[in-house]
Amino acid sequence: MRESAAERHDRLLGLVRERGSARVSDLAAQLGVSPVTVRRDVEDLAGRGLLDRVHGSVSWPQDQGAVGAASRGAGGGPVLGMLAPSATYYFAEVIRGAHEAAARAGARLILRISDYRPEEDQARAEGLLAAGAEGLLVAPGWRRPGDPAAYSDWIASLPVPAVLLERQPVPGSRLDGIDRVCSDHRRGALLAVRHLVELGHGAPLLMARDDSPTALAVRAGYEEALGVLGLRAPRDVIDSVPAELHPDRFEAAVQALHAAVASGSATAALIHNDVDAIQVVQRLAELGVRVPRDLALIAYDDEVAALADTPLTAVAPPKREVGRHATELLVERLGRARGAGGEEPRRHVTLLPQLRVRASCGASTV
Repeated sequence: MRESAAERHDRLLGLVRERGSARVSDLAAQLGVSPVTVRRDVEDLAGRGLLDRVHGSVSWPQDQGAVGAASRGAGGGPVLGMLAPSATYYFAEVIRGAHEAAARAGARLILRISDYRPEEDQARAEGLLAAGAEGLLVAPGWRRPGDPAAYSDWIASLPVPAVLLERQPVPGSRLDGIDRVCSDHRRGALLAVRHLVELGHGAPLLMARDDSPTALAVRAGYEEALGVLGLRAPRDVIDSVPAELHPDRFEAAVQALHAAVASGSATAALIHNDVDAIQVVQRLAELGVRVPRDLALIAYDDEVAALADTPLTAVAPPKREVGRHATELLVERLGRARGAGGEEPRRHVTLLPQLRVRASCGASTV
């Protein structure tokens, strides 16, 4: 994937901030681009007050307060930076909640997107700081189980207040000691499993992705829910993948679900996420399986679940509220940092998902 100018700017700013100053030729070699490109980038960044230029070199601005002041809105409120892995689907609502809370507080919110590349999160955050952010809302682009350990030290070392959102760090790590606001996805999975069991089904099977912290938390929550309810899974978790990216693997997952229904080993399922769930329902119909007649189904995320031909019952994490609470907490931290009050204990805020009952599970919605 070709690097955008904004991403290159973030890397350039990170290098200069780390070194204090650097020659344009050295930056070109480090960034893997031509000196002409770097000179053009430097001119742009210097014009915005993010870098100082001196005789073929660039340096970090001496007066960072001026950068922050230049970035403030008309109300003079704080500048908040937000690092998110995506600006669509799940995180669109998180960002919306943060933006609304920032506006109410008279703050300005600026955004960087990592596109689920955790190795580049630090550079994106450096770009936010260079743009004048006085505090950060951080949702790292972690995807795999080992990512929190591999890509977290820089967050705990940030020079400004930070709030982690929708991410669970390694217990006992340095990052575990900072403020965070998260949805309780394990609770969400329990809501879904319990609802299906109360409708008279045995243990539902799980079809889920494994490429995001939410997916991993849903998998863990499913196992915990079965333990709480004294149930055994009808079969191993079916690995889900995006149909448009891996059509063969998606078809294999649907066939596995179809076989479980045809054999009678499962009459209910939980599917993460609801985009996948809609496509699964469409394909199952082509194979002769009807929802909810033959299979009661609950989706996870509730982004577009209500728009399916048969509206899908779904677990809805409080996405917008996560953004709102995290922003309010960060604004409060910044306010206390400016005042004379003592530092309050750090907070881990956990918000509970809701189950939105629709037609796909076969329950009455009246």
